[in-house]
Amino acid sequence: MKGWPGEPDMDYDVLVARDASSAAAGMPITDVIFDFGNVLIYWDPEAVMVPRYSQEAVDRFLDNDISGFYDANDRMDAGATTREGVAWLRDTHGDEWADMMQYYLDNFEDSLVGTVPGARVLIDDLKAAGIGVWGLSNWQKDLFSMAVERCPILAKLDGRLVSGFVKLRKPHKAIYERALRDFSLRPQSSLFVDDKAMNIVGANAAGIRGIRFRDPRRLRQRLIEAGIDIPGLR
Repeated sequence: MKGWPGEPDMDYDVLVARDASSAAAGMPITDVIFDFGNVLIYWDPEAVMVPRYSQEAVDRFLDNDISGFYDANDRMDAGATTREGVAWLRDTHGDEWADMMQYYLDNFEDSLVGTVPGARVLIDDLKAAGIGVWGLSNWQKDLFSMAVERCPILAKLDGRLVSGFVKLRKPHKAIYERALRDFSLRPQSSLFVDDKAMNIVGANAAGIRGIRFRDPRRLRQRLIEAGIDIPGLR
Protein backbone atom coordinates (compact mmCIF):
# COMPACT_ATOMS: atom_id res chain seq x y z
CA MET A 1 0.00 0.00 0.00
CA LYS A 2 1.58 3.25 -1.14
CA GLY A 3 0.99 6.06 1.34
CA TRP A 4 0.30 6.36 5.03
CA PRO A 5 -1.85 3.57 6.45
CA GLY A 6 -5.13 4.30 8.20
CA GLU A 7 -6.50 7.05 5.94
CA PRO A 8 -10.30 7.36 6.34
CA ASP A 9 -12.61 8.36 3.52
CA MET A 10 -13.00 12.13 3.28
CA ASP A 11 -13.72 14.54 0.47
CA TYR A 12 -11.08 17.03 -0.57
CA ASP A 13 -11.48 20.79 -0.38
CA VAL A 14 -14.59 20.91 1.79
CA LEU A 15 -14.84 22.45 5.24
CA VAL A 16 -15.23 19.65 7.80
CA ALA A 17 -16.63 20.35 11.28
CA ARG A 18 -17.27 17.06 13.03
CA ASP A 19 -16.95 15.78 16.60
CA ALA A 20 -15.79 18.52 19.00
CA SER A 21 -15.42 21.04 16.16
CA SER A 22 -19.11 20.85 15.25
CA ALA A 23 -19.79 23.51 17.91
CA ALA A 24 -17.69 25.96 15.86
CA ALA A 25 -19.69 25.57 12.65
CA GLY A 26 -20.42 28.99 11.15
CA MET A 27 -18.22 30.92 13.59
CA PRO A 28 -15.77 33.53 12.21
CA ILE A 29 -12.28 32.28 11.41
CA THR A 30 -9.41 34.42 12.68
CA ASP A 31 -6.50 31.99 12.24
CA VAL A 32 -5.52 29.37 9.67
CA ILE A 33 -3.07 26.60 10.58
CA PHE A 34 -1.28 24.91 7.68
CA ASP A 35 0.42 21.57 7.32
CA PHE A 36 3.66 21.86 5.32
CA GLY A 37 4.17 18.83 3.08
CA ASN A 38 2.01 18.93 -0.07
CA VAL A 39 0.06 21.90 1.30
CA LEU A 40 2.67 24.68 1.32
CA ILE A 41 5.68 22.81 -0.10
CA TYR A 42 5.87 19.68 -2.21
CA TRP A 43 7.41 16.62 -0.57
CA ASP A 44 8.17 13.80 -3.01
CA PRO A 45 10.23 10.89 -1.64
CA GLU A 46 10.25 9.26 -5.07
CA ALA A 47 12.31 12.16 -6.42
CA VAL A 48 15.13 11.21 -4.04
CA MET A 49 15.38 7.65 -5.28
CA VAL A 50 15.50 8.25 -9.06
CA PRO A 51 19.32 8.40 -9.42
CA ARG A 52 20.01 5.00 -7.87
CA TYR A 53 16.92 2.81 -7.96
CA SER A 54 14.61 1.36 -10.60
CA GLN A 55 10.94 2.32 -10.66
CA GLU A 56 10.04 -1.17 -9.48
CA ALA A 57 12.36 -0.85 -6.47
CA VAL A 58 11.00 2.60 -5.64
CA ASP A 59 7.40 1.42 -5.88
CA ARG A 60 8.14 -1.39 -3.45
CA PHE A 61 10.03 0.95 -1.11
CA LEU A 62 7.07 3.32 -0.98
CA ASP A 63 4.63 0.46 -0.32
CA ASN A 64 4.31 0.48 3.45
CA ASP A 65 3.08 -3.10 3.56
CA ILE A 66 6.36 -4.22 2.00
CA SER A 67 9.01 -1.86 3.35
CA GLY A 68 7.55 -0.16 6.43
CA PHE A 69 8.67 3.20 5.01
CA TYR A 70 5.74 5.21 6.36
CA ASP A 71 5.78 3.44 9.72
CA ALA A 72 9.45 4.38 10.08
CA ASN A 73 8.63 7.97 9.14
CA ASP A 74 5.93 8.05 11.81
CA ARG A 75 8.49 7.01 14.42
CA MET A 76 10.94 9.68 13.33
CA ASP A 77 8.21 12.33 13.13
CA ALA A 78 7.34 11.47 16.74
CA GLY A 79 10.86 12.15 17.97
CA ALA A 80 13.10 9.23 16.97
CA THR A 81 16.46 10.11 15.43
CA THR A 82 17.17 9.17 11.84
CA ARG A 83 19.62 6.56 13.10
CA GLU A 84 16.92 5.07 15.31
CA GLY A 85 14.50 5.07 12.38
CA VAL A 86 16.91 3.17 10.15
CA ALA A 87 17.76 0.71 12.95
CA TRP A 88 14.07 0.03 13.58
CA LEU A 89 13.49 -0.62 9.89
CA ARG A 90 16.50 -2.95 9.73
CA ASP A 91 15.22 -4.94 12.70
CA THR A 92 11.63 -5.18 11.48
CA HIS A 93 11.88 -5.26 7.67
CA GLY A 94 15.44 -6.18 6.78
CA ASP A 95 18.60 -4.73 5.27
CA GLU A 96 17.24 -3.97 1.79
CA TRP A 97 14.70 -1.45 3.01
CA ALA A 98 16.92 -0.06 5.76
CA ASP A 99 19.67 0.63 3.22
CA MET A 100 17.19 2.38 0.94
CA MET A 101 15.92 4.42 3.87
CA GLN A 102 19.47 5.48 4.71
CA TYR A 103 19.98 6.60 1.11
CA TYR A 104 16.69 8.50 1.23
CA LEU A 105 17.64 10.27 4.46
CA ASP A 106 21.15 11.10 3.22
CA ASN A 107 19.60 12.78 0.18
CA PHE A 108 16.44 14.12 1.79
CA GLU A 109 16.89 17.60 0.35
CA ASP A 110 15.94 16.24 -3.08
CA SER A 111 12.46 15.41 -1.78
CA LEU A 112 11.67 19.14 -1.41
CA VAL A 113 10.70 19.93 -4.96
CA GLY A 114 9.09 23.35 -4.71
CA THR A 115 6.32 25.55 -3.37
CA VAL A 116 2.75 24.39 -3.93
CA PRO A 117 1.18 26.69 -6.56
CA GLY A 118 -0.88 29.43 -4.99
CA ALA A 119 0.44 28.90 -1.46
CA ARG A 120 2.73 31.93 -1.24
CA VAL A 121 0.12 34.40 -2.47
CA LEU A 122 -2.56 32.81 -0.28
CA ILE A 123 -0.40 33.32 2.81
CA ASP A 124 0.18 36.94 1.82
CA ASP A 125 -3.53 37.49 1.17
CA LEU A 126 -4.53 36.01 4.52
CA LYS A 127 -2.04 38.17 6.38
CA ALA A 128 -3.22 41.28 4.52
CA ALA A 129 -6.77 40.41 5.65
CA GLY A 130 -5.64 40.27 9.30
CA ILE A 131 -5.81 36.48 9.54
CA GLY A 132 -3.14 34.70 11.58
CA VAL A 133 -1.18 32.08 9.62
CA TRP A 134 0.53 29.23 11.44
CA GLY A 135 2.26 25.95 10.74
CA LEU A 136 1.73 22.51 12.28
CA SER A 137 3.61 19.67 10.66
CA ASN A 138 4.88 16.17 11.24
CA TRP A 139 8.62 16.36 10.50
CA GLN A 140 11.76 14.69 11.84
CA LYS A 141 13.59 17.42 13.71
CA ASP A 142 17.05 16.95 12.17
CA LEU A 143 15.61 17.09 8.65
CA PHE A 144 13.53 20.19 9.26
CA SER A 145 16.46 22.60 8.90
CA MET A 146 16.61 21.65 5.20
CA ALA A 147 13.01 22.69 4.75
CA VAL A 148 13.64 26.04 6.43
CA GLU A 149 16.71 26.67 4.26
CA ARG A 150 15.13 25.63 0.96
CA CYS A 151 11.53 26.79 1.43
CA PRO A 152 11.24 30.52 2.23
CA ILE A 153 7.46 30.30 2.45
CA LEU A 154 7.86 28.77 5.92
CA ALA A 155 9.37 32.04 7.18
CA LYS A 156 6.13 33.85 6.30
CA LEU A 157 4.20 32.00 9.00
CA ASP A 158 3.47 33.67 12.33
CA GLY A 159 4.66 30.56 14.16
CA ARG A 160 5.51 26.90 13.60
CA LEU A 161 5.13 23.72 15.62
CA VAL A 162 7.03 20.67 14.35
CA SER A 163 6.32 17.20 15.70
CA GLY A 164 9.90 15.97 16.02
CA PHE A 165 10.81 18.76 18.43
CA VAL A 166 7.88 18.21 20.79
CA LYS A 167 7.68 14.40 20.41
CA LEU A 168 3.99 14.57 19.56
CA ARG A 169 2.54 14.01 16.12
CA LYS A 170 -0.63 14.28 14.13
CA PRO A 171 -3.27 12.90 14.14
CA HIS A 172 -3.09 12.65 17.94
CA LYS A 173 -5.18 15.26 19.72
CA ALA A 174 -2.34 16.36 22.01
CA ILE A 175 -0.31 18.05 19.28
CA TYR A 176 -3.25 20.19 18.15
CA GLU A 177 -3.86 21.24 21.74
CA ARG A 178 -0.16 22.05 22.06
CA ALA A 179 -0.34 24.21 18.92
CA LEU A 180 -3.38 26.09 20.22
CA ARG A 181 -1.61 26.74 23.50
CA ASP A 182 1.73 27.74 21.95
CA PHE A 183 0.09 30.05 19.40
CA SER A 184 -2.50 31.40 21.89
CA LEU A 185 -5.38 30.46 19.59
CA ARG A 186 -8.99 29.54 20.25
CA PRO A 187 -10.07 26.29 18.58
CA GLN A 188 -13.49 27.59 17.57
CA SER A 189 -11.97 30.48 15.57
CA SER A 190 -9.21 28.40 13.97
CA LEU A 191 -9.09 26.34 10.77
CA PHE A 192 -6.61 23.57 9.94
CA VAL A 193 -5.53 22.69 6.38
CA ASP A 194 -3.84 19.34 5.66
CA ASP A 195 -3.69 16.90 2.75
CA LYS A 196 -4.31 13.85 4.95
CA ALA A 197 -7.81 12.94 6.07
CA MET A 198 -6.60 11.41 9.34
CA ASN A 199 -5.10 14.74 10.34
CA ILE A 200 -8.35 16.57 9.71
CA VAL A 201 -10.06 14.02 11.95
CA GLY A 202 -7.46 14.76 14.61
CA ALA A 203 -8.02 18.50 14.32
CA ASN A 204 -11.79 18.03 14.62
CA ALA A 205 -11.26 16.04 17.81
CA ALA A 206 -9.43 19.06 19.24
CA GLY A 207 -12.30 21.37 18.29
CA ILE A 208 -10.67 22.76 15.14
CA ARG A 209 -12.48 22.79 11.82
CA GLY A 210 -10.49 21.47 8.89
CA ILE A 211 -10.11 21.26 5.12
CA ARG A 212 -8.44 18.34 3.41
CA PHE A 213 -6.37 20.08 0.75
CA ARG A 214 -5.85 19.18 -2.89
CA ASP A 215 -6.83 22.11 -5.13
CA PRO A 216 -5.50 25.63 -4.36
CA ARG A 217 -8.37 27.33 -6.18
CA ARG A 218 -10.98 25.36 -4.28
CA LEU A 219 -9.20 26.06 -0.98
CA ARG A 220 -9.32 29.80 -1.71
CA GLN A 221 -13.02 29.53 -2.49
CA ARG A 222 -13.75 27.58 0.69
CA LEU A 223 -11.96 30.23 2.75
CA ILE A 224 -13.98 33.00 1.12
CA GLU A 225 -17.20 31.06 1.71
CA ALA A 226 -16.19 30.77 5.37
CA GLY A 227 -16.16 34.57 5.59
CA ILE A 228 -12.47 35.37 5.11
CA ASP A 229 -12.05 38.58 3.10
CA ILE A 230 -9.40 37.66 0.53
CA PRO A 231 -9.45 38.24 -3.26
CA GLY A 232 -11.53 35.72 -5.19
CA LEU A 233 -10.97 34.10 -8.55
CA ARG A 234 -11.69 36.09 -11.69
